[in-house]
Amino acid sequence: MNQILIAPSILSADFSKLGAEVTAVTEAGADWIHLDVMDGHYVPNLTFGPAIIKAVRGSSDLPFDAHLMIENPDDWVAQYAAAGADSITIHAEASRHLHRSVQAIRDTGKRAGISLNPHTGLECLDYVLEDLDLVLLMTVNPGFGGQSFIPSVLRKTERLRETIEARGLSIDIQLDGGINPTTIHDATSAGANVFVAGSAVFKTPDYAEAIANIRAGAERALGK
Repeated sequence: MNQILIAPSILSADFSKLGAEVTAVTEAGADWIHLDVMDGHYVPNLTFGPAIIKAVRGSSDLPFDAHLMIENPDDWVAQYAAAGADSITIHAEASRHLHRSVQAIRDTGKRAGISLNPHTGLECLDYVLEDLDLVLLMTVNPGFGGQSFIPSVLRKTERLRETIEARGLSIDIQLDGGINPTTIHDATSAGANVFVAGSAVFKTPDYAEAIANIRAGAERALGK
């Protein structure tokens, strides 16, 4: 399995000092910065766009991980790449031509990811898996932070890890939603290696301690 990575989501950060928040979690031991982009159409919430990502890009040298919860993602991929995203993940449910969407990401030179909502099966990945760097499995219904982890996604995580290993691929499995020092144990055991944490980091007084505690939960699952 690939390296364990913790990706704090700035959706839960203090937007009045967003650049400082990005710097703070970078210094606290984050591995990636997760960017939850929502358009108010695909999901019932509106967050931020390329201009905000560009504005905070200089606040961290960590990889910027853009999760586009938007309609017509192909129309926006180039703008998010230009804004400073290092990986771009779109929802399978939002793309009419998934292979074309993945190639649009790859054409920018960025890492390509596909996200699946909790109810969506893995079958839609069958013919694009070899073109992916990352699969993001939603462990809550997308649109809002602070929701509870949906345990049934663990079975999907196990199946995906089995498929990736059977095909001899090196693909990150990312889980997003309800990740904390407790839920990350079973998530790691199921085969995930990248974890988005919003409230579990930004709603605590000590970001470094929060990130360390989350990482420790994953390491316990691996017997470290």
